[in-house]
Amino acid sequence: MTDREPLYGKNPQELAALCNELGLPRFAARQIARWLYVRHTEDPLRMTDLSAANRQRLAERFTPVLSAPERETRSADGTKKYLFRTLEGHFIESAYIPDGDRATLCVSSQAGCRMGCRFCATGRQGLQQSLSAAEILNQVVSLPERDRLSNLVFMGMGEPLDNADNVLRALEILTAEWGFAWSPTRITLSTAGVVPQLERFLNESKVHLAVSLHNPFHDERAEIMPVEKVWPIARVMEILRRYDFTHQRRVSFEYIVMSGLNDSPRHIRELSRLLNGIKCRINLIRFHRIPDSPYFSPDAEAMIRFRDALTARGIQTTIRASRGEDIQAACGLLSTRMKNEPA
Repeated sequence: MTDREPLYGKNPQELAALCNELGLPRFAARQIARWLYVRHTEDPLRMTDLSAANRQRLAERFTPVLSAPERETRSADGTKKYLFRTLEGHFIESAYIPDGDRATLCVSSQAGCRMGCRFCATGRQGLQQSLSAAEILNQVVSLPERDRLSNLVFMGMGEPLDNADNVLRALEILTAEWGFAWSPTRITLSTAGVVPQLERFLNESKVHLAVSLHNPFHDERAEIMPVEKVWPIARVMEILRRYDFTHQRRVSFEYIVMSGLNDSPRHIRELSRLLNGIKCRINLIRFHRIPDSPYFSPDAEAMIRFRDALTARGIQTTIRASRGEDIQAACGLLSTRMKNEPA
């Protein structure tokens, strides 16, 4: 066959249908799933508990998709930035962030992004490609530090809920017993608030949610996040109030602080009103400057004052430590540079 498809990324139902189509015994679906997601082997010829004839049938039908990162950059603080190339030839980034006993991987769900957030280097690229479930999982499987990972965050390039089918497929494989068997509590998904897919995500997965907020006022948020014009944050809050975030699943709000833009006392008052009644946490993030950006981060003292003012109003608030600035760890900077380099 000339047009071969990936085997990696299929779930047990699809593998069972495939076995039926190719004349393999039904139990072979469980064997294939184990090779793919427990042993991380996608080459059918290495699946030695299948017959030689069945291995050959699979090899003729399917193509490999897993690949090592093409570039690695290391920060003085231990953070590593990995650059992967997709099957379509686009660049995506993953950031490996060690922190004591924890090691977090920030994964991408798209090459580029169509959300157009004004403060984001990825948004300047536009959407080039939504990643397949296999391309999302490849960032985990092909990571040199794969076995050290404790947490996974969908906070890299792209808007995860703009690629909901593939992201939910990846989450299923990550958390299912037949897959990676990770606890959902080890995974967080960040969204700018794609309302049509938000309830689906909350119903179909149990992983944590982080909402990219950045300004509580509709008009001001719309200026820096065009998604607000289509799906206002007020609508997102309406949905969140229907779910229980008091037990194992939690919701947090990401808030990039930009000096003079979203850090005034009136922003604090509006944040308190907007989040009232939702058990949550706000993560304050110092703005990582991107080229030609008009925005600036407040100094450390101003960040602390902002945090303390929110805490005084009963909102659990933390300041996220900045990592990897010396290697352009902020989303989209490295891939933008690679995209602009001459071939």
